[in-house]
Amino acid sequence: MPPEPEFRSGFVSLVGRPNVGKSTLVNQIVGSKVSIVSSRPQTTRTQIRGVRTTPTSQIVLLDTPGIHKPRTLLGERCNSRSVQTLAEVDVVCLLVEANAVIGGGDRFISELVHQVSTPSVLVLNKTDVASHADVADHLGRVTAELGDFEAFIPLSARTGEGVDALVTELEARLPPGPVYYPDGVISDQPETALVAELVREKLLAIARDELPHSIVVTAEPLDEDRTEAEVDDILRYRVVVRVERDSQKGIVIGKGGTVIRDAGTKARHELEVLLGARVYLETKVRVDPDWQRRAHSLDRLGL
Repeated sequence: MPPEPEFRSGFVSLVGRPNVGKSTLVNQIVGSKVSIVSSRPQTTRTQIRGVRTTPTSQIVLLDTPGIHKPRTLLGERCNSRSVQTLAEVDVVCLLVEANAVIGGGDRFISELVHQVSTPSVLVLNKTDVASHADVADHLGRVTAELGDFEAFIPLSARTGEGVDALVTELEARLPPGPVYYPDGVISDQPETALVAELVREKLLAIARDELPHSIVVTAEPLDEDRTEAEVDDILRYRVVVRVERDSQKGIVIGKGGTVIRDAGTKARHELEVLLGARVYLETKVRVDPDWQRRAHSLDRLGL
């Protein structure tokens, strides 16, 4: 009887320009939503870990903020958080788009990846919206423009096509190791972080053309303020949406409160599915002037 394969585990960082599909890929590999998705660039602001566990391996995926030219202190911190992971993980995945030309941003991030000794895999994402000719052209030019990688994987994070091939490549490059997270854990995010991020995702989807990028959402449990006799089986959260100016507050609330109410309802429905319980959200909108440019505000918000 052949010996059982050695259990492998480790950390994989997904890096790339904003909006290349890192969060969608993390969700696809994990098999559940652990990171919010939006067509707006720079949606991911913190490092989110998704966990995929099988009988033979555990992959801990780090969904990092998109590396971009920063205009605020928040942008600088997001870039620093992404770059820092490159030398601290077991494998780096650089994502580029199959339906867009390789640009200066891709080349810049590739140079950062090649500055560390961490094994790297290039992922050509969004093949579902690219022609076969574009995919072939990208694969042919990628080495010349972005340098050598240990593997090149074309895939669609949205449909899942090609994702199994990527997982196989990642597992092969992980070292023998322990089980970092218990079976059944798919993320190390606290529930409050998931609540806040889902509300922000729904706001971005509902009012994407008018909504300023400078919003941040926080959440805290409401049950802490209630006596034991009052606690029921409903998960209750206080959600606060912060904007930078008074003029932005009206956009977030919407006429007659429609925007914030619709976002809260959509987030609540999704949370009830993800958490397997009834959810109640108490939402408020506050003005925190220039929060993304002030170190004190970013520290307080965990950014």
